[in-house]
Amino acid sequence: MQELNGQAAVVTGASRGIGLAAAQLLARSGVSVIMAARTTRETEAGAAGIRAAGGAAEAVACDVARYQDVTHAIEQCRQRFGRVDILVNNAGLIDPIARLGDSDPEAWGTVVDVNLKGVYHGLRAALPIMAEQGGGVVVNISSGAATSALEGWSHYCATKAAVLSLTRCVDLEYRAKGIRVVGLSPGTVATGMQRSIKASGINPVSRLDWEDHISPEWAARAVAYLCTAAAADLAGTDFSLKSEEGRRRVGLV
Repeated sequence: MQELNGQAAVVTGASRGIGLAAAQLLARSGVSVIMAARTTRETEAGAAGIRAAGGAAEAVACDVARYQDVTHAIEQCRQRFGRVDILVNNAGLIDPIARLGDSDPEAWGTVVDVNLKGVYHGLRAALPIMAEQGGGVVVNISSGAATSALEGWSHYCATKAAVLSLTRCVDLEYRAKGIRVVGLSPGTVATGMQRSIKASGINPVSRLDWEDHISPEWAARAVAYLCTAAAADLAGTDFSLKSEEGRRRVGLV
């Protein structure tokens, strides 16, 4: 990942799980990182750990459902590090899990605000800067739920399907400007989200054991790989880490 050395990134949902692991790995690869999350209690600690290891990282309070928060995080990256080369749209929700007829309309809408509008906000804020620079990479954290129907997950499936469409649309509009947008479908990852899924008892995913999930560090490896030139052919696609072929390509087999 040394080709990423000297670049600057914004990672949303960076307080834990995939976001934290991605920020840490990018920093070890020489990337300066803005760690964005709704509160900075955990991201401040994560950023401090990166700096203690010789990396560059700053924590920024950011609710991706609020466009002004996202533009602030992107602008902080440009002001602090001079560039915005990478955006990892990772922030996402799945709670509350419920069948559609039992769902709470306000909570359902909140998931749309974070999972879909949050990705749009990141793209809208970063794309003009990347286009002005002559290039950049956006990794949208996707899911097999983008193309599958899962009981109790109507909000999650619908928003991930919409993000997949956004990935394709932005690739169509911005590839010629040197901007690569790619989705990452990592499979099930051992994060707090899986504990919520387990507790719901709805659909087969809730019946998986903790050992069945990959680590956040594996997903982070895929994020970093997708930011390199070796992944250029994946622009506009949803790259899956669930297959042996995908894992081998990232270097995990």
